[in-house]
Amino acid sequence: MNYKKVGVIGLGKSGLAAAQLLKNREISVEVSDCSNSQEVKERVEFLRKQGIVVEIGSHTPEFIEDKDLLVVSPGVNNNFVSLWAQKKNIPLISEIELGYSFCSRPIIAITGTNGKTSVAVLTGNLLRKAGKKVVVCGNIGIPFSQVVLDNDYEIIVLEVSSFQLEKINKFKPYISVILNITPDHLDCHKTFEQYKQAKYRIFENQSVGNWVVIDTSYKSQVTSHKLKTKKDKFPKVLYLDRQDKNKQAVELVGKILGIKKEIVENTLEEFKGLEHRLEYVDTIQGVTFINDSKATNVDSVRYALEKIPFSTVLILGGRDKGGDFSGLSSLIEKKVKQIILIGEAKGKIREELKGIKAIKEANSLQEAFDFAERTAKRGDAVLLSPGCASFDMFADFKQRGREFKRMVESSRRRLS
Repeated sequence: MNYKKVGVIGLGKSGLAAAQLLKNREISVEVSDCSNSQEVKERVEFLRKQGIVVEIGSHTPEFIEDKDLLVVSPGVNNNFVSLWAQKKNIPLISEIELGYSFCSRPIIAITGTNGKTSVAVLTGNLLRKAGKKVVVCGNIGIPFSQVVLDNDYEIIVLEVSSFQLEKINKFKPYISVILNITPDHLDCHKTFEQYKQAKYRIFENQSVGNWVVIDTSYKSQVTSHKLKTKKDKFPKVLYLDRQDKNKQAVELVGKILGIKKEIVENTLEEFKGLEHRLEYVDTIQGVTFINDSKATNVDSVRYALEKIPFSTVLILGGRDKGGDFSGLSSLIEKKVKQIILIGEAKGKIREELKGIKAIKEANSLQEAFDFAERTAKRGDAVLLSPGCASFDMFADFKQRGREFKRMVESSRRRLS
């Protein structure tokens, strides 16, 4: 990397790791974060002890004046930062692009609107069973830059989001996996097409010797990209053409890496699912409680309703991401006996689902849970599947899911 002074925008986990990686590589780095929370202040103190300059409370035009590169964290609403950088001709990259520029290990990169975390975790499990020293990182929680800084792995499984991919430059995984693309993050991406194009960037730099594993629905996009590339330089492509695409993706990655079939089968058989994703919590007096807090888009709610065999009391809502809930109408007619709405998107969701089923609004998750508990009868399910981001009421979907599970546990103690 030939940059002399780099600015890191955002002091979340990925911003912190990016700053440390740059400092470790003896590149001058400064950090800016618009928050002044206690958590940010603690990170500021940590960085300042290492001699890194940090501004907090706001992003300022002065901060970028002398920078020749900006690393933008995925959680940063950086429209005005982008405009300032554009005026100054300062390039912006994502933290995964920064990590890649210092990475010497093969990367398996996985994206998709839904299922990418499950496939990333399964792929990591598979490689460990095959005797590889592997780490699963990226959008799943551990920053890529931190992994590169540690430099203690043979192979890296990297979950990547549209926000991380839209600001890459040379990022080139050994294997890229695209599971699915359905409308999501339309509050940030201007259109669904823009969101899709960000996802497709995962394989734009791949070439001969690399692999693309992609849903068969996107053949035309692969063909279009192939036309821009010399045929003998294009990566090999394997298509996901079965209903169980997550399972098939893991099988194909195993095949590419030459992992024995029985190891792949054992890995898939042993997987019990992820916390907060269609997670069975408890059955109390005949009512089943399911935590699907990780369902932050409409398509995830659709998947949950298709999978659950019970008549359902459904808790929906949070911070809107631009999804259209009216597309759930037919499933709700069949599966849902009561809808309970929470969060900032209550009014929008009510309007889109008006007249389909009984709708109740609640001012908190606790209020929603209490009403759901009173409404559900033996043989029913209470499903938290919000279809929205959590940031209006919670730190993240994990905190929202943990709170729901705490309420179920409290109910168990009360009724036992």
